[in-house]
Amino acid sequence: MGSENHREGRQPGVFYGWKIVWTGILGMILVYGIRHSFAVFFTPILEEFHWSRGNISIMMSLNIFAYGLMAPVAGILADRWKARVLMPLGIAILGAATAGCAWAGELWHFYLLFGILIPIGNALAGWPIIAPALMNWFVKKRGLVMGIGQMGGGLSFAYTIFVNYSILHVGWRLTFLILAGILVSVLFPLYLLFFYYRPRDKGLKAYGSAEMALASEKETERTVQKVPTARDWTLSQILRSSQLWLLVLSYALYWGLGNYLVLSHQVRFAEDAGYSSMFSVSIFALFGVTLFLGQSCGFLSDRMGRERTGTLAAFLSIMALVALISVRDDSRPWLLYVYSLCFGLGGGLFTPTIFAGAADIFAGRYFGAVSGLLLTGMGVGAVFGPWLGGYIYDVAGTYLPAFVLCIICIVLSCLTFWIAAPRKGITLKPSQ
Repeated sequence: MGSENHREGRQPGVFYGWKIVWTGILGMILVYGIRHSFAVFFTPILEEFHWSRGNISIMMSLNIFAYGLMAPVAGILADRWKARVLMPLGIAILGAATAGCAWAGELWHFYLLFGILIPIGNALAGWPIIAPALMNWFVKKRGLVMGIGQMGGGLSFAYTIFVNYSILHVGWRLTFLILAGILVSVLFPLYLLFFYYRPRDKGLKAYGSAEMALASEKETERTVQKVPTARDWTLSQILRSSQLWLLVLSYALYWGLGNYLVLSHQVRFAEDAGYSSMFSVSIFALFGVTLFLGQSCGFLSDRMGRERTGTLAAFLSIMALVALISVRDDSRPWLLYVYSLCFGLGGGLFTPTIFAGAADIFAGRYFGAVSGLLLTGMGVGAVFGPWLGGYIYDVAGTYLPAFVLCIICIVLSCLTFWIAAPRKGITLKPSQ
């Protein structure tokens, strides 16, 4: 028993995989805090350069699109190469590009630095490698673990409170330098000391691996349902699976088009309604906190089922958008609180649910590529999301049509998720 505990990474009540989880959370805060600070940098850049909102928003569209293209590459490289080399490389690229934004003076400078180089760093140091690492370390309780692991993504929105405070006191250019310095000084040592992509890299076993082996030996339907076993998918079989592309489409509609359209413009929308900069950013930060709470409820998909949980997430997001559409001026701030609470809970709950659903079907050797392709779907959707929000405002003088479009995207995402049917993942076999 003692040797088995050692192999599974247990010391009296301690499993090493949880260090991977907490390392990933802090990494997500700092890595994605830079991307999500776009909404805070939007106003000072608009006021200094007087570019159109649509043109400025292309920065974010490029960012998420490039991230989506790079994500599966990062996942494949992590599967075949050393993640402990890739992740410091990602930090170096992300830090250099963030610092470079401090000297940007032309629109194409931002497109190159914020739109292209920063997402490359995001992919190599962030979720495309962290997500499959969590799946490698945990066989059981994947919904819970994916939810906890995503907490850093939610808290990265709350990080924008610090970003806004810094902009107000030292300006947006010096703030870019500060963000780069914090990223490099914290994450370089953290990743090098604690992050391991697979349990075997430390001579350990994944959490729940013993139960999975027992389930395989007994071959009982009841046990297999409780402990999903990895399918022997080839990469070619995965790419031919309609379930994969339905999940990719669902994530593209929900986050790429729906959520990022709103998130890129919500601070400016609140300021246009008459709210102060700090209050507008605080609503953005509150969204991050509630996103964190939604992500921490990822375990619900283990109990309710992936599709039902995804439906709950969509319902919450639609309620949020209805509240946001109802904002006309600064007389009813409670509507923004309702928006922030529901939009954060919905978005936070959907991400771990769809990744856990993908793991139910495709967990195994190529799950890094699968998780990367989900992010590619988000990136493709985001080519249109943030830019479309700015363009619609430039043409119509209001964000209302854009927010209605978001509701439609979220409804379609939910329907697509049901058709993808993660609930069948543990019984479906790869097509020959």
